[in-house]
Amino acid sequence: MSEQAPDLVIILITGRENPKRLPSAFFLAATAAAAEQNVVMYFTGPATELLGKGVAETIFPLEGGKSVAQFMELAEENGVQIIGCAQSLDLNGMTADDLAKELPLLTPSKALPTLGAAGKVLTW
Repeated sequence: MSEQAPDLVIILITGRENPKRLPSAFFLAATAAAAEQNVVMYFTGPATELLGKGVAETIFPLEGGKSVAQFMELAEENGVQIIGCAQSLDLNGMTADDLAKELPLLTPSKALPTLGAAGKVLTW
C-alpha cells in the first residue's frame, strides 16, 4: 500500500454468492479513482475467491452482461489498488499461486492501520 492514507477504502466481503451486489462496489471505486481519489479495495472473506485464476471471468451479475472480471478491470484502469487478505486465502483453500495475478496480500493486522486511516471506509 502507498504511504499516503487512502481517500476511500472499500472492504469487499461479497463474493460469488451474491453477484448482483458486485458491480456497484467496482463502479463506486472506479468513479472515485477517476475523480483522482486514492482508492483501495481490500478483498476478504468470500470476496477473496474472486481473485482466483479464471473465477471472476465466469461470474456474470446480469445474464448476457459484463463479467465481474470486466468490472474489476475498469476499477484498476482508473487507478484503484486491489489488495487481498492473506488469511482469507487460507480460509478459501487458496495460495498466492492460485491468484489471477500478483497483488499485495496483507493480513488484517498489517492492513488495518492504513485502511483505518482512510477518509471513508465502506464495507460491501
